[in-house]
Amino acid sequence: MAAIVGYGAYVPRYRIKVEEIARIWGKQAASISSGLYVFEKSVPGIDEDTATISVEAARRAVKHAKINPKEIGAIYVGSESHPYAVKPTATIVAEAIEATPELTAADYEFACKAGTAGMQNCIALVKSNMIKYGMAIGADVAQAAPGDALEYTAAAGGAAFIIGKEGIAEINDTISFTTDTPDFWRREGEPYPGHGERFTGEPAYFKHVMNAAKMLMEKLGTKPSDYDYAVFHQPNGKFPMRVAKKLGFEKKQIEDGLLCPIIGNTYSGSSMLGLAAVLDVAKAGSRIIVVSYGSGAGSDAFDITVTDKIEEYERQGIRKMLENKEYVDYATYMKLRREFE
Repeated sequence: MAAIVGYGAYVPRYRIKVEEIARIWGKQAASISSGLYVFEKSVPGIDEDTATISVEAARRAVKHAKINPKEIGAIYVGSESHPYAVKPTATIVAEAIEATPELTAADYEFACKAGTAGMQNCIALVKSNMIKYGMAIGADVAQAAPGDALEYTAAAGGAAFIIGKEGIAEINDTISFTTDTPDFWRREGEPYPGHGERFTGEPAYFKHVMNAAKMLMEKLGTKPSDYDYAVFHQPNGKFPMRVAKKLGFEKKQIEDGLLCPIIGNTYSGSSMLGLAAVLDVAKAGSRIIVVSYGSGAGSDAFDITVTDKIEEYERQGIRKMLENKEYVDYATYMKLRREFE
């Protein structure tokens, strides 16, 4: 058995409203907001990147789990915006939380599901008794070309999960669905990603998320009504709502984990932040299904049951944390993104 021992989350306090971005490009803000179901997004500070976000989330996870970081035997950081092309983010995190030197660490890339891929590896290492605890982080400072459709949603944030034998939530099973579907890409050296626009929907996001969810439920003999909460990757606010409906989930099952409308798409942090928000409010016995999605393309699905230990756990209060925000205009947003110095 493997379980979530603790979790930590971090989202930068700066925000920019969709209407401010639309104003600059002469677009209708109302139609964009309603079309995407996103109203504002998080913006990293000028001194924030995937490494600093990961460190902050990791420190919070260790603090709330109340474990000795020296007992963490593996750290994996999933992101598509690692600050170095050659230099791991994971070692920075390990040193910052004082988990070194007796551990394995690595950076993962698989678009927006690299963090959940790290969770799967931690689960395997824990269940095989190779390590006592493993930490998986999903974090990003998402890139988007000025004026591109992605600019309205590409955000910053991340979450860290500590996996062990026993904890606040048991991971009953996990399964993946993967194909070679090039819906989103960025070649080495290019500052911004390209994407297949509408192609990113049906043959990419919906195909993979739905198949992963169906495969997991078929394997476990469950149905949507068996779950108290459902978390799906959130490239915008509309996609997870639509996929939930297509699978047979109700709106109330996804509301607590749906953060994209108020922080945007945090890429590798998206589904993991959603899970963290759900754990903030879940009760003992609650059952959760989580399905991530990464372009290129694949989905990881998890079946999770909250344990009695959650009642003694000091919750993160992610939604309360998100209330601490400061709005910026487009010029400041571009400066924070270092588009000009």
